[in-house]
Amino acid sequence: MPKTGEHWKTFLKGLWEDNPIFRMILGICSTLAVTNQVVNTLAMCGAVVFVITASSLIVSLVRKITGKRVRMAVYTLFIAAFVIMVDIALKAWVPTIAKAMGPYVGLIITNCIIMGRAEAYASNNKPLPSVLDAAGVGLGYAMSLLIIAVFRELLGFGTIAGLRVFGPGFEPWVIMVMAPGAFFMLGSYIWVIRTIQDRQAKRKVEKKRRAATAA
Repeated sequence: MPKTGEHWKTFLKGLWEDNPIFRMILGICSTLAVTNQVVNTLAMCGAVVFVITASSLIVSLVRKITGKRVRMAVYTLFIAAFVIMVDIALKAWVPTIAKAMGPYVGLIITNCIIMGRAEAYASNNKPLPSVLDAAGVGLGYAMSLLIIAVFRELLGFGTIAGLRVFGPGFEPWVIMVMAPGAFFMLGSYIWVIRTIQDRQAKRKVEKKRRAATAA
């Protein structure tokens, strides 16, 4: 397969096959914490995509000169540096969102998705595939959070990104902006996506079986 095809496949895996939310079940804390409003979710998603992509690039560049015994500390240092940049930028440009997100921006440092991609992929691969892998996983994370956030805000406030969708007669589902609503939406989302993926896998197996029988 051409290199371009391999790179494209690496990127797409993070969106669907290796999605961190519904496949690897990682990054759940931020998924539950910031998805009650789309605007806050967008800020968190942008922060994670930037941090995971930038840190994977740096980890890949220094992979041959980083000692095995200190690699985790080095990775954490890189990730922390990028998170600090994001935190300063949010407080400077969108202080309201930064205040609403509270400590969850700083907790990106301990996000297992970012450290996981640095250790499992970037530390063993060249910069370009490492960046594509990180970008795919980061965007897969963002896709999942935004889908959950849209439903939670719509049902909990009657709005999407602060814009009113339902009229004055709408009775908000208060539970959707609380922790139980977050767990319910996350569980429902994982169940729906896993069901789709299982059906796709069964169709592929059936297709191969028919092809083998025909041959």
